[in-house]
Amino acid sequence: MRKTVRALATILGAAAILPTPPAGAAVHVVAPGETLSGIAAVNGLPSIAVADANGLAPDAFVISGTELVIPAGGAAPASPGADEADAPGAGYGVRAGDTLSGIAAANGVSAAALAAANGLAPDAFVVSGTRLKIPAAGTQEPAAAPAPAAAVAQGAGYSVRPGDTLSDIAAAHGVSTDALAAANGLGPDALLISGTRLKIPAGAGASGTAAGVGAGAPEPLGAYKVRAGDTLSALAARSGVPVAQMAYMNGLDPKAGLIEGTILKLPTGSPVQASGPAPQATIVPSAPPLATPGRLTAAQIGQIAAQHGVPSSLATAIAWQESGFNNAMVSSANARGIMQMMPGTWDWVQANLAAQHLDPTSATDNVRAGSLYLAQLLRETNGDPALAAAGYYQGLGSVRSIGMLPETRRYVDNVLALRARFGG
Repeated sequence: MRKTVRALATILGAAAILPTPPAGAAVHVVAPGETLSGIAAVNGLPSIAVADANGLAPDAFVISGTELVIPAGGAAPASPGADEADAPGAGYGVRAGDTLSGIAAANGVSAAALAAANGLAPDAFVVSGTRLKIPAAGTQEPAAAPAPAAAVAQGAGYSVRPGDTLSDIAAAHGVSTDALAAANGLGPDALLISGTRLKIPAGAGASGTAAGVGAGAPEPLGAYKVRAGDTLSALAARSGVPVAQMAYMNGLDPKAGLIEGTILKLPTGSPVQASGPAPQATIVPSAPPLATPGRLTAAQIGQIAAQHGVPSSLATAIAWQESGFNNAMVSSANARGIMQMMPGTWDWVQANLAAQHLDPTSATDNVRAGSLYLAQLLRETNGDPALAAAGYYQGLGSVRSIGMLPETRRYVDNVLALRARFGG
């Protein structure tokens, strides 16, 4: 109870009456996703200085819309707005909540020109605190690049990637969400499974890469869809693991029969061979955590990770690689949510690492569970981020036993590259 009261006081502290700013001090309006430490860093001050100036604890949460006194020695950054655009040809410091298109519009240039000037994709995620080059007004947009190799022709198929949504894929192919859903026997609000293939109805426009993580993300290891005649005991025996272990990892009743179309995670390197083509139906086992609609920002994910001793950029990079920050994401290997937690991993984290009940429907708690698990991997690897990321993807026991698989090396390379985008 004491912890609850203390936490509540910490959160509400930022909403207390603002002290009268001393001479030379400035006032900063907290933007969504900002943290006390981040605001202090931007203003060249230690967190304790900003905390003391506002009567807060150094680890206090700050609430969007409240005002903070920035003591002398630091200058409060201006809130983003079109009337405060940086001069063309100069640089722009990305602020919390900014988007590439918003920055471009505020500076009178196209998103494509701004992206090209900074070596980014037009739909790139911009990271608070980084600096962008603003091209001169009137800069021509670069010529359109040819469609990526992964793009598919009209009437062909599209392989779902982490972070994809039905509406995103439909928009990328120039069709309506309803038409794409109908062509695949889905509801317009259906959840998509990474790795499955969708039929793109004839008449679609030129295909591009749908919004999401991108083609560089490797597919999840051990993904398997149950065929007619499969049994849990037979799959476990061929994988060389106990039935109870396979059931636990996938959130299944070890005594119940398997339903054709159920997606499972088999042990990495399992020799199981499919007995036939995968059925069209896809069934996600009913077990926590649940894939629910919702997204978190990079700042929110980083803040949760930091609370559990995980470098913010590492957790954010893994979350982007795994799901594109989409909590409705379900992988073809039965992983769910922003951090792509397996049912068995979720239960293990709840029983062994979590100090409080984790809500299986909460995007925030999905990130919290993933952060707790990642913190454990960092402890077991002596703080090696590459090895911890490899363990997150392949399983640490497997990495230690057989080394990193080629897919794992690609996964780790992607994560380390993404860390730079997220401030690592």
